[in-house]
Amino acid sequence: MAYLLDSNVFIQAKNLHYGFDFCPAFWDWIDEAHAAGTVYSIDSVRGELIGAADELSTWAQQRTNAFFLEPDASTVPSLQATSTWANGAGYDPAAVATFLQIADYYLVAQALAHHHTVVTHEIVAHSTKRIKIPNACLGLSVRYVTPFEMLRTERARFVMA
Repeated sequence: MAYLLDSNVFIQAKNLHYGFDFCPAFWDWIDEAHAAGTVYSIDSVRGELIGAADELSTWAQQRTNAFFLEPDASTVPSLQATSTWANGAGYDPAAVATFLQIADYYLVAQALAHHHTVVTHEIVAHSTKRIKIPNACLGLSVRYVTPFEMLRTERARFVMA
């Protein structure tokens, strides 16, 4: 099983808990976990990250395409299944249209196709105005966790030398 990280994991890590300047071990762990086949993200998330022109943008640009996965042939049926779920789940048409145009849609579909776990800071919402990643994951039986749950499960350690 591998984890697929949402853009908010990277953004909040940079801005809050694991800034590049005071917790480089987090970013090293991401690279090590990726090298071990445990942590990935998707190309659409990369697109969101590089638009900021900041330290995180530079970090994202330095990662290979092997880190930020692109949809492959096996993802196509999952894209369709995710779209079908979104259209039939009772959300406002504008919420569905937005969801189908952003990285969240591709993230959930990629996880569905390859049995990955989605990692996000988002929480379940009971509004019909926006489709949240956890709602889509629940609707499609895709596992999701918070970044902290992933770090604990994987026994990440950021210890000072």
